[in-house]
Amino acid sequence: MNFEPNDMVRFLGKPSAKFTRRDIVRYCRKNGIKFINFHYCGWDGRLKTLSFVLQSEAHLESILASGERVDGSSLFPFIEAGRSDLYVLPKFRTAFRNPFGEEPAVDMLCSFFDRDGGLLAEAPEQILRKAHEEFTKVTGLKMEAMGELEYYIIAPEEDNFKVADQKGYHESAPFNKFTAFRTEAMALIAAAGGRIKYGHSEVGNFTADGMIYEQNEIEFLPVDIEQAADQLVTAKWIMRQLARQWGVELTFAPKITVGKAGSGMHIHCRFTRDGRPVMTSGGELTEECRRAIAGYMLAGTSLPAFGNPHPLSFMRLVPHQEAPTSLCWSFSNRSALVRVPLGWTSATDMSALCNPLEKPSKRDFSSKQTFEWRASDGFADAYMLLAALCCAARHGFETPDALAVADRTYVGLGVNIHDASNDSLRDSLEQLPANCVEAAAELLKDRDIYTSRGVFPDAVVDWLAGYLAGFRDAALREELEKDSERLRKFVEESIDLG
Repeated sequence: MNFEPNDMVRFLGKPSAKFTRRDIVRYCRKNGIKFINFHYCGWDGRLKTLSFVLQSEAHLESILASGERVDGSSLFPFIEAGRSDLYVLPKFRTAFRNPFGEEPAVDMLCSFFDRDGGLLAEAPEQILRKAHEEFTKVTGLKMEAMGELEYYIIAPEEDNFKVADQKGYHESAPFNKFTAFRTEAMALIAAAGGRIKYGHSEVGNFTADGMIYEQNEIEFLPVDIEQAADQLVTAKWIMRQLARQWGVELTFAPKITVGKAGSGMHIHCRFTRDGRPVMTSGGELTEECRRAIAGYMLAGTSLPAFGNPHPLSFMRLVPHQEAPTSLCWSFSNRSALVRVPLGWTSATDMSALCNPLEKPSKRDFSSKQTFEWRASDGFADAYMLLAALCCAARHGFETPDALAVADRTYVGLGVNIHDASNDSLRDSLEQLPANCVEAAAELLKDRDIYTSRGVFPDAVVDWLAGYLAGFRDAALREELEKDSERLRKFVEESIDLG
């Protein structure tokens, strides 16, 4: 049995990373494909679509080879109408069979090019590509990432099999109402090339005004950091399409009401050298890993400019609550900003212990080890966020006393930063910004981390800082928490962002 979920991979008999133009043409010819859809992200982080109805094989060859023109000024706020034309060229490795169209179609993600045929430096996708190139030049490592997409589904309330408020973690059907939706979404994402780790229900669930609000999560496997961004934006596009078919509302909003679990988009990172992970040695974190974590600590106050780009983001990042706000890291500690999750470092063969018919083995699980940035949410542009995290990791390698920073910001296993008994410890740690205005100021203070080596163009940093400051939200969180009707309207206006 072939477990590969991507129809094009199965048909062509090769991994998507090796797709060529000839492969795409052959698949389209043999499978009656009538449409080609180009997708690309503008400044809002959502996929845009340009559709072609195929006229001939020569027409298909032309589309794949030359791409098409688009209006950059309608996609990016920093591109003026007087120089608005851009090219979009498809990335063959991203090709997948469209699961929604009434006519058979192949979809691909695209890169932006300027009039001279160069990759557009300001495009988020190119910023991520440049960030990864410079990281590798400095460290000799490749960076991999995986995202966790938390989301709420909102639908009419049902009368049976109810779950206690905020007690939905890992519930099964029929108590989890949208297991079937999540399963279908996972299958479609996998068929589009997404490497999924698992899916499950999350803590958040409540009812209000005859509606059920149910939180779920889909988590991915570590892949090349550029592919990780591609699969996150594709997954969001698929999930929203599916929600429309089901007649339900789906949102990645970081906070939809006060006192209920918010939704994050946590990012796990892993580093490799020559294709092999370099996260642990002898069961301990490597120096490379601790340097990267130190980079996250050093850039921690400015990373929310990329990972939390909306006032609702900071309604989730509230001190003393579930989401982390203190710049520290720890093992298996969800109150820390950076968590090093369980990594199967024990020599015990747990599978053999619970399955007596299995012979104990010494299988190496070190490839499972990651570390997790826990502040970011689904309103973030995946390319910009991952590029910023890549820059922060590189900064840790470029900082002479990075290991001392890692030691200084470590908190012990089992220490809950949010607990009142640890107030003095929390007060000794640097805190995340409390709103978009503060995030903008921190971004400008740390701009060299992101603009060095030509990764983030200055114009992009300046525009982002201005955009964040424009929310003027220094007091907004307190105002919204006191005015439920104003909060409801604000959430409704923002619910489809990201």
